[in-house]
Amino acid sequence: MRKIYTLILIVAAFTVNAQKSESAFKDGEWLKFRLHYGIFNASYATLQVKNDKINNIPVYHVIGKGRTTGLARIFFKVDDLYESYFDKKNGRPYKFVRKVREGSYTLDLDIDFDYTNKKAILNDKKKDKKLDFKIKDNIQDLISAFYYLRNNFKAKDLVEGEYIELDLLYDDDGIFRFKLKYLGKEVLKTKYGKIECLKFRPYVESGRVFKERESLSLWVSNDDNKIPVRIKADLAIGSLKADLDGYAGLKHQFKIIMD
Repeated sequence: MRKIYTLILIVAAFTVNAQKSESAFKDGEWLKFRLHYGIFNASYATLQVKNDKINNIPVYHVIGKGRTTGLARIFFKVDDLYESYFDKKNGRPYKFVRKVREGSYTLDLDIDFDYTNKKAILNDKKKDKKLDFKIKDNIQDLISAFYYLRNNFKAKDLVEGEYIELDLLYDDDGIFRFKLKYLGKEVLKTKYGKIECLKFRPYVESGRVFKERESLSLWVSNDDNKIPVRIKADLAIGSLKADLDGYAGLKHQFKIIMD
């Protein structure tokens, strides 16, 4: 389960927006996802947008949380926290926080992005070590990537079979090049009704967590919000499904197909 919440945030990050000139989100947006792991309704993950300042710069402060519930919590207790502070104008991250509490495994780190000196400083508090990484201006963290891409790619420009790529830094493994293949449009049945979605195939590393490099599928609402509606994954052990289970404060109308 240790990779599950990271997985949700990574694939959620690679959504696209229909209008570059207008933001796809606003302060107060809140998204909730319900995770099903095998026979369990295993847990919930949420993302919330707030206004804030960092070094006197107006930023969006996004808080992501993951938590097991019910029977799943008895077998495996999870309380994860992710935070990102990123520029309101260009989407560049200034600070990223990751606190993981999953069973006996814990992680506590933060990353400060220094664009003047072209480096990111990772502070691993649990291991009491600091690492420097060389970065370019287009670097993103795990959370900021979600919102950056929603504002900087046009749905009309997507071509089936082509990729979206982005550099991420979110742990001491270094900068990660993530690839997302566009597969076309598909209508999903959800708790809200039928929703037209854009379908993507994130490419991941096969082995310990995922069965194959193409084990993930992602469906994103085909409207101006571009929010994840469903994520499915075949894991090395079992399968995972995450569905949009709640939302509030969307900037644009959430388009639902009425029969």
